[in-house]
Amino acid sequence: MSGGYHTSWKVPAEHQQDPAYRAAGRRMDFAQAVYERRSALGWSTAELARRADMSEEDIESIEESGVDPSLELIERLASALESGARIDPHATPEFRFEGHAA
Repeated sequence: MSGGYHTSWKVPAEHQQDPAYRAAGRRMDFAQAVYERRSALGWSTAELARRADMSEEDIESIEESGVDPSLELIERLASALESGARIDPHATPEFRFEGHAA
């Protein structure tokens, strides 16, 4: 019989270096970055879709970690989100959008 809930996941080091694992992590970080910046601006997914000239379904798919972040997509969303993009594979999260300084 089990005696509790997991409080954290331990991922073996060999899995952390697996390209599929790393790609999934990038998608998740990208999704979180888009969601956080959009939310900070007070925008709906429809508003971001309009500003990025994309469909609302595209934005929802991105925010559900369903899209690999290509350079073209990052640039498009950074412009629409009135921000710059920071990618640092040595940080957690690896990806974030940052508003431009006033």
